[in-house]
Amino acid sequence: MIDLEPLRRRVSECESRTTGLYQPGWLTSQQARLEELRTKTMATGFWNDQTSAAEIMGGIARIEADIASQQKALSELDDARTAIELLVGMPDLELEREAVGSIEQLEHDLQILETTAYFSGPYDASNAILSLSSGAGGTDAQDWTEMLMRMYIRYAERQGFEVLVTDYMQGEEAGIKGCTLVIRGHYAYGLLMHEKGVHRLVRISPFDANKRRHTSFAAADVIPEIPETRTDAEIPEGDLRIDVYHASGHGGQNVQKVSTAVRITHIPTGISASCQNERSQLQNKRMAMAVLKSRLFVQRELQRDAQISEVRGAFKSAEWGNEIRSYVLQPYKLAKDHRTGLEKGNVDAVLDGDLQDFILASVRHDAEDRRSSDS
Repeated sequence: MIDLEPLRRRVSECESRTTGLYQPGWLTSQQARLEELRTKTMATGFWNDQTSAAEIMGGIARIEADIASQQKALSELDDARTAIELLVGMPDLELEREAVGSIEQLEHDLQILETTAYFSGPYDASNAILSLSSGAGGTDAQDWTEMLMRMYIRYAERQGFEVLVTDYMQGEEAGIKGCTLVIRGHYAYGLLMHEKGVHRLVRISPFDANKRRHTSFAAADVIPEIPETRTDAEIPEGDLRIDVYHASGHGGQNVQKVSTAVRITHIPTGISASCQNERSQLQNKRMAMAVLKSRLFVQRELQRDAQISEVRGAFKSAEWGNEIRSYVLQPYKLAKDHRTGLEKGNVDAVLDGDLQDFILASVRHDAEDRRSSDS
């Protein structure tokens, strides 16, 4: 006979956690708010004020996603209960594996939902623009930067997020000098903002004929994607310089035949954005402009807001002493977050996008720090 008591305790704990997340009346209040917002979209002239319309449509999308998350959690809870009941008096190894799998999935989803409950910033639910740049370490650092790009793409895919590689600078011998990823999904920025900082790799260099151990650095920067409809993100044409060039590297051979890549520079600040991912110059220009507007918006927020860390955090150069996380491949294997102390021995899985534990721990750590500083 299978001992079902441990499984029942886990399901009971999940039920308590679900109740804690969704108090009585939560669904009713969310549905009422959703109906209120949907009614506003039917008003005459709704789209005349695009800024207001975008905020309302964003609010609708967030509430729909929150309701869907709650319904998914309740459905998984019901599946777990059903699986356990089917096992009563009818031992079955395959059914037991299904029951354990459904409980593990529920526990994983609840962990994410509990973490997003910490989010309170104005940009947390936004899409994210993640930029990577190689630091100290030469060719090894450029190879490491490309490894990080793949890690974040795999992480985003695991979360069901959409990923666009908008900019990509090929390394001289291997890897990349830098790249920009636009990652779109619910709370993409709220999660990925905690990846901002310096990432350190220790390994036997594949580019060293003497097979010596090398340390490489790369920096990640993360900002929210700002909707194009925001009027305060408009830029006078006279403040822009637009350059076109041949795309290279990521994106395939088709984009290299003509000058489709676009770089837009904001002359007063020197801030720029590039895109070479799309097939046409017009599409690349539109995407580069969207990234540039987001960068300028964040820059204005930094200047306006004394609490810089609320949006971006302090800049850290990609070198010794500034790393937020280390990935050691030799002489042993370990990924360690230097902020939370969380460690994982399966570095290969982490580099394949298994980042959620690190990210969720950082979200909770930052929330606890804020509470401590407020008290």
